Amino acid sequence: MTKVAEHRSVLAGLDDWIPYLDANSGLPGPRGNLELVAACGEEAGVSRALDLIATGDEFATVCGLVAIGRCFGEGDHRHVDLLHRYAADARWRAREGVAMALQRAADDDPEGAFTVAETWAIDPDPLVRRAAVAAVCEPRLLKDPGFALRALGLLDRVTESVVAIPSAERRSPSVRTLRKTLGYGWSVAVAALPEQGMVMFTRWEADDDPDVRWIINENRKKARFKRLIERSSPM
Repeated sequence: MTKVAEHRSVLAGLDDWIPYLDANSGLPGPRGNLELVAACGEEAGVSRALDLIATGDEFATVCGLVAIGRCFGEGDHRHVDLLHRYAADARWRAREGVAMALQRAADDDPEGAFTVAETWAIDPDPLVRRAAVAAVCEPRLLKDPGFALRALGLLDRVTESVVAIPSAERRSPSVRTLRKTLGYGWSVAVAALPEQGMVMFTRWEADDDPDVRWIINENRKKARFKRLIERSSPM
C-alpha cells in the first residue's frame, strides 16, 4: 500500500481530520507532507474541502484547495473564483496549493484546467499569472503535444507581460515570484515539445530586457534543458 493510500484509509475512518493533519503535516519544517496532501485531495468532497480551507490553517488550506481541484476535474466548476483568490494568497504554500489544484483538475479535465490557466495568464495580478505558469509546467500534463503547445503559448504571453511591467515595479515580491517561476517553466515546456519550443524560446534570447535575460539564463541552467541541447547537438 502506498503512503497516499495509507493516509486515505485513515482519513476515511475519521470524522474530524484536523488532529490527524496537525500530527502528520510535516510542518513546521522545510517540506510539508505531500503524500497527505494528495490523500486529502482524493478523499475530501467539496463540503469537506471548503471546511478545511475555512480553518485558515496553512496545511489544511492546501489540502482543501487540491480537493477542490479534483472536484473541478470531475465537473464541479463552482469554486474557480476561490482558487483564483488563493492564487494571490500571502502564503506561498497556499499559492502552491492552487497550482497543484489545477494540475489535479487537468488529470481528469485537461481542457477545462488549461482554459482556466489561459484566462489567468492575462490576469493583472502577477501572482495569478504565476499560478497559471506553475500549473501547466508539469511534465505529466504535457505528454499531449496539443497541451504542450498551449503551455508554450501561455509562457510566451506571460513572459511578454513581464516586459510590459514598468521598471519601477519590477522589484515587487509578486513580480519576483512570477519571474522565478518563469525561470524554470520554459525548460519544462520546451522539453515536452522541443522543436516548436526551441523556436519560441530562442526568439526571447534576442530580447535585451534584463528580466527576460535572467529568465533565459535560468532555464538554460536546468538539467532537462542541458540534456535537450546535448541530444540536438551534432556528433
